[in-house]
Amino acid sequence: MKPVVGIMPLWDKEKDSLWMLPEYNDGIIKSGGIPLIFPFSLERDDLKELCRLCDGFLFTGGHDVSPEEYGEKPIEGLVSSCRMRDCLERIVLEDAIDRRKPILGICRGLQFINACLGGTLYQDLPTQHPSEICHRQKAPYHSPAHSISLLPSSPICNLLKRDSIEVNSRHHQAIKELAPQLEAMALSPDGVVEAIHMPGYPFLWAVQWHPEHSYTSDENSRMIFKAFIDSMTEKEV
Repeated sequence: MKPVVGIMPLWDKEKDSLWMLPEYNDGIIKSGGIPLIFPFSLERDDLKELCRLCDGFLFTGGHDVSPEEYGEKPIEGLVSSCRMRDCLERIVLEDAIDRRKPILGICRGLQFINACLGGTLYQDLPTQHPSEICHRQKAPYHSPAHSISLLPSSPICNLLKRDSIEVNSRHHQAIKELAPQLEAMALSPDGVVEAIHMPGYPFLWAVQWHPEHSYTSDENSRMIFKAFIDSMTEKEV
């Protein structure tokens, strides 16, 4: 049986609607999984029942993580967040970890996982961590924006068998202080954490770039999705 992957929904405030980039679904489907987009609900019992039905979880990109998640006030005019989404994802993440089910975070997903587990974020990289590295590229979004270094012996280095790769980049927030339970797996040239994992957990990875955009043209992106799906049928990764 194919594993079912719960995907966190994207939210459009102006249209008051849920939406989803097809690349997230495609990455799951082409790697052998079945995507299930979660509703925008805070009914804890209903969400936990959905979590029970899923074999793994994908935390997607999108809105900024609310600074309230890591005990700060938002910088006026620089943060666009959705508290309902933060609350939904906290319920799902905590339940998923309790059940020790595989988790993959992408962009905001990496940031939210770090904040939820006790880390902090740069609310806005251009003002709080200025750099010549392009962290917010223009289209086409599948094209590489900068290189990253894969830390030796990290799970992602062991998977890709490379010490550096080229990645795309579409973010203005990033990890500032890493949560105690997490370890970095990759860094950009200016020191921004580009990938994380939780040691001792069956599979909890998150990346700052967007492998869903580069999935069709980049083997490294396909390998990350495949490792995530494969972890749902294995005891340990």
